Amino acid sequence: MIQGAVGFIADVFFDKNVGILSHWFDLSPAAHLGVFVLGAGLAVWGDVDKKRKQRRVGAGAARP
Repeated sequence: MIQGAVGFIADVFFDKNVGILSHWFDLSPAAHLGVFVLGAGLAVWGDVDKKRKQRRVGAGAARP
């Protein structure tokens, strides 16, 4: 997520390629935004899954 945000900002505002992905691939600003959205989606998915597991464990512990 950070890689996408920093890459987008550097490419649009400073006209530079920054980050490890820019060393391997020639990414457009839209591709950097895609990396950011993908990272944000994975972060949200991980957080929701963690909370779901905590609720399952908490509900299971309350049963006799």
